[in-house]
Amino acid sequence: MPHVIAVSNQKGGVGKTTTSVNLAASLAHLGHPTLLIDLDPQGNASSGVGCPMDEVEVGTYDVLLGNASLDECTYGTSLDGLDVVPATHAMIGAEIELYGVPRAQLLLRNACHEIAPFYDFVVLDGPPSLGMLTVNALAAAHSVLVPVQGEYFALEGVGMLMRSMAQVRKSVNPGLRREGLLITMYDHRNRLCRAVEDELRGVFGDEVFDTVIPRNVRLGEAPSHGEPVLAYEPMSVGARSYLALAQELLDKNHAQLLLERSA
Repeated sequence: MPHVIAVSNQKGGVGKTTTSVNLAASLAHLGHPTLLIDLDPQGNASSGVGCPMDEVEVGTYDVLLGNASLDECTYGTSLDGLDVVPATHAMIGAEIELYGVPRAQLLLRNACHEIAPFYDFVVLDGPPSLGMLTVNALAAAHSVLVPVQGEYFALEGVGMLMRSMAQVRKSVNPGLRREGLLITMYDHRNRLCRAVEDELRGVFGDEVFDTVIPRNVRLGEAPSHGEPVLAYEPMSVGARSYLALAQELLDKNHAQLLLERSA
C-alpha cells in the first residue's frame, strides 16, 4: 500500500497547498509515482497541477459521497508519475453533507483501499480548518506533515493540529504519526524567522525537517501557470528546496516505507 501523507495545519496562509503540490511533484520526479488528492473546497492544489475545478466533472466529492470510484476521478498531469484527484465545485457543500453520513470520517480511508499499487505515495491537501474533510484526511493518513510559517503565531496552529491528531488517534486511526514539521516562507535575514526556527527545533527536535522552504518568487508564480515549480522553473531555489525535502523524507523513512508497502 502507498504511504499516505496528510499535509495539514489549521492555521491558513502557511504554505500548505504549495507544500502539497510541490512535495508530490518532487516525489514523482525522484521516481516515486504519487497521487495528489485535493480535499480543499478552494481547489488550489488541483489548479496548481493544471486541473482546475472548472474543467473537471468528477473529483474528491464524488469519491467521498460514493458517486464514483477513486480511479474514475483520477487525472494525469503534465509531470510524469504525478496524478491528481481534483476538487470540484461540489466540494463547497461537502462538509454539511458528510455530517449526515454514517461513519463519515472513514470515507476517504475506505476509498484509499482502491488505490492502485503502482503509487508509492498519496499526498492529501486538506482545508485550513478542523472539519469533516480534515478529519477524513487524518483518518486516512499514515502520517501528517505540518507546514509552519516562520512568524510569531507559528505554534498556535501546530498546537490545534496536535490536539486534533490526538483525538483521531483515540477514535479511528491509532497509528497516525507526525511526519515532521516544515518551516516555510523562511527569510534568513529576518530575526523573527530565525527565532521561530530556534523555538520549533527546541520544542520538536528532530521532528523539524532540516530542509526549510524560503520565500521565493517562482513558488508564487508557478500556480498561475498550472504547474508545480519543478515544471515551471526547475532551477529555482523553490524547486531545489522541495526536491531536498522529498529526498530528506525518503531518507528519514526508508525502513518504515518498505514496511508499509509490503503490508
